[in-house]
Amino acid sequence: MSEAECLLLNQMRMPEIQLGAHTVRSHGVKVARTHMHDWIILLLLIVIEVILNVIEPFHRFVGVDMMTDLKYPMKDNTVPFWAVPMLAIMLPVFVILVYYFIRKDVYDLHHAILGLLFSVLITGVITDAIKDAVGRPRPDFFWRCFPDGKRVFDPVTKDVMCTGIKSVIKEGHKSFPSGHTSWSFAGLGFLALYLSGKIRVFDRQGHVAKLCIVFLPLLIAALVGISRVDDYWHHWQDVFAGGLLGLTVSSFCYLQFFPAPYEVDGWGAHAYFQMLAESRNVNPSNGSNVQQAELESVYVDSQHCRELSRVNTHDSSPILEGTNGRMGY
Repeated sequence: MSEAECLLLNQMRMPEIQLGAHTVRSHGVKVARTHMHDWIILLLLIVIEVILNVIEPFHRFVGVDMMTDLKYPMKDNTVPFWAVPMLAIMLPVFVILVYYFIRKDVYDLHHAILGLLFSVLITGVITDAIKDAVGRPRPDFFWRCFPDGKRVFDPVTKDVMCTGIKSVIKEGHKSFPSGHTSWSFAGLGFLALYLSGKIRVFDRQGHVAKLCIVFLPLLIAALVGISRVDDYWHHWQDVFAGGLLGLTVSSFCYLQFFPAPYEVDGWGAHAYFQMLAESRNVNPSNGSNVQQAELESVYVDSQHCRELSRVNTHDSSPILEGTNGRMGY
């Protein structure tokens, strides 16, 4: 069986046999218990995130000459704070739930949500840790520090002596990196990878429409980042760093639970294939296990296809042999 035939076989068979295979009711508790330690780590990340938002960030020196670049007007957020979790978490969860109700695969549901939450929370912790450590002033820092427009500087150190509201000044020292952008790319970047595997973007069929679907979440995340510059809440470097951070973390978190989207088995979770491998040691005892036998067969076929995909497709020996034959060597 060639690699192309393997890809076609998996695309034709999986939508049929995956339906109703493993639901939340039948396997949900078992899967959740297996990853109980991961859920505990998530709770710890939430606690760390809260602490990082409470502590005071580093107050970087801001001299008289530096205020020229920090005098942009204060504006409301185009994308409010409450909308970021909606885009970064709720939107991907909605897509994941839709896929679950179609395929009834609790392994995919559990690991997709777990990976998504890890992506967003790890990104959030790293982002806020860097914010607190760097303490870069926002572009509108002047008006946060001097709401009445009257500048006051220390006569000795020449550092600013802010007269504004303490909470507003504190937020003014959290420019780098952009939290809106990092969170958006962490959640929507994970969603883009998830969709890539599910709709088989890299099936070598050349369907550009699939790429458009995958790039849509990334476009939304990019627009969120652009809005932060337009609102003068961040410098462009903050947005660039936040986007890079979110994409990096989301890629690592996705690959922790799913194969790469370009892999033959990129449509399923690692735990799903691990379950199939373990099921090979269990002999079906009656006719009700026909579906399990079919799943086992798909596992074997997937493993075979994966081995074929590792073969060097640029091997020129068959072509050279054919050429030599025609030349009479």
